[in-house]
Amino acid sequence: MCGIYGIFNYGSTTKVSQETLEKMGRLMIHRGPDDCGSYTERNMGFGMRRLSIIDLSSGHQPISNEDGTLWIVFNGEIYNFQEQRELLIKKGHTFYTNTDTEVIIHLYEEYGKDCVLYLRGMFSFVIWDGKRNSLFAARDRVGKKPLLYSDCGGRFVFASEFRSLLGAGGISREMDFQALDMFLSLQYIPSPHTIYRDVRKLPPAHRLTLENGVLTVEPYWDLPLNSEPLKASVEEMKEMIVSELREAVRLRMIADVPLGAFLSGGIDSSIIVALMSELSDRPVKTFSIGFDVAEFTETRYAKMVADMYGCEHYEFTVQPHMAEILPTLVRHYGEPYADASALPSYYVAKETRKHVTVALNGDGGDENFAGYLRYVAMKAGHYWDVMPEPFRRAVAGAAEILPERNAPKSFSWRVKRFLRSAVFSDFKSRHLKMLCYFTEDEKNFLYSDGLKARLGNDFGGAKAYLDGFYQRAEKEDFMNRMLYVDMKSYLPECLMTKIDIATMANSLEGRSPLLDHKFMELVFRIPGKYKLRGLTGSKWILKEAFRDKLPEEVYKRGKMGFGIPLGPWFRGELKKLWEDTCLSSDALSRGYFKPEALHHYWEEHQSGKRDHGYRLWALLMLELWHRECGQADA
Repeated sequence: MCGIYGIFNYGSTTKVSQETLEKMGRLMIHRGPDDCGSYTERNMGFGMRRLSIIDLSSGHQPISNEDGTLWIVFNGEIYNFQEQRELLIKKGHTFYTNTDTEVIIHLYEEYGKDCVLYLRGMFSFVIWDGKRNSLFAARDRVGKKPLLYSDCGGRFVFASEFRSLLGAGGISREMDFQALDMFLSLQYIPSPHTIYRDVRKLPPAHRLTLENGVLTVEPYWDLPLNSEPLKASVEEMKEMIVSELREAVRLRMIADVPLGAFLSGGIDSSIIVALMSELSDRPVKTFSIGFDVAEFTETRYAKMVADMYGCEHYEFTVQPHMAEILPTLVRHYGEPYADASALPSYYVAKETRKHVTVALNGDGGDENFAGYLRYVAMKAGHYWDVMPEPFRRAVAGAAEILPERNAPKSFSWRVKRFLRSAVFSDFKSRHLKMLCYFTEDEKNFLYSDGLKARLGNDFGGAKAYLDGFYQRAEKEDFMNRMLYVDMKSYLPECLMTKIDIATMANSLEGRSPLLDHKFMELVFRIPGKYKLRGLTGSKWILKEAFRDKLPEEVYKRGKMGFGIPLGPWFRGELKKLWEDTCLSSDALSRGYFKPEALHHYWEEHQSGKRDHGYRLWALLMLELWHRECGQADA
């Protein structure tokens, strides 16, 4: 696991400064505190920071092929590298290390840009082809590892993080206001966009070639859309799920350093710990985090699982004062990011790193098996639609008087959120309402005339972004269509960003067996009716497959989610922070939002009339980004 960075002056013969490369590396030393290295040739130079996981003695990067015509810097882990290494040796390739990094460069020698099709794991890498005077780069299928780049004026700069990229100098910080608009809708900025107009993210499952001054970005993988649904009995599907997931866990337990697991107490992480315990000859180290607000804490269930499998278990509690770390978090993300679970994720990674270097997690279970409550709400919408219109209006009106405390945990908050989305009759609009923090109407109320002008009065960037995924999956069943949209948007762009930053900020490697691409391909072919059964059977087929491996209380409990008590915090310990930050003269002078709209949201939240905790958090993260990452050029 590493941070990678580099510069290619393809429009000139200007040599790359070693001093600049060293600066780029220092700015993300947390991603690789164990080792560093660089390589320069003519008008190209790149480097890496290494967190040593496999082949601790000989894994120094950059790594070359036999004759030194190809060089690579690589961030990630390839779980099938030993198998591929043996096949390459039979084809005549010679290796001088035991690393997965060297396997990639020989796969490139053998298969060119199709080398990515042979990789099973998480990765972003860049290969310098000295013979062709070109760069080739790729990012893994689910976007677990990031790659940012800027291509301006014959100069191509890339890095794993914004601070390193901008540290190269010469990159404009002009804001992309369309990206700002999408952030306020989605809580993240989806690739290829970033908050900076001249910086882009290589999208997940894409590869990039820069040759003869031409930059080409293209996809190389997708879920098996339009494939024949899996024809198997329930028992056969359960056996396939268990077998494929056990193999994914086994592959991710390969490491030359201490290894453990995040254990939330939910279904997904509990299953991963169960499989790890079966595959390990020693107690699994498990790590849980909770809050001092009972509605948001799952540690009791995590302890049940840890006790069932004799784990070496550690617990940690997040307190409101721990939000003091927010400026540090904002600097690591490098652009506005508003998934509030970034805070506990950072802390659980920080505590975990005290004991292990690698931690497996349960990420991907909800997207693979319909675990989020919004899937239930969307399915319930079908039943709601057949109710008489007078009845629907009466219920919606009555629900509006309910209080909105402790979003998203309270029943009243969930009912009101469902009814506000139920006013839309079409599938896509309802789903978008479920996903968005600020709707188009709400942004029309919030945005200043100046921001509206910059956007051309078009606040539909998020809708257009998601529409592309809806269209691709239009032939899938109702549930798998929703899952596809989330697996191509929310999962890679929000959740994978969060786990990468949380872990790498603490020099910890996170691994996600439920996001093994072979496992995902299998599960996607399972009809949606087995994933959400009725309105209460979330993750039904997954839970049935592992029923005998879970404590009864864990098996029966519903989805909780990894939220934090923002509502109470903004009425208490975080109240002054928000006022001093978002209502400050600096914030108001940016001119993005109408002051009266900000006060309206704030006063409604303080009175308890509405719970705007998640909207307030997004506004706070935006202003903190301005303060911590430097004023973007207007």
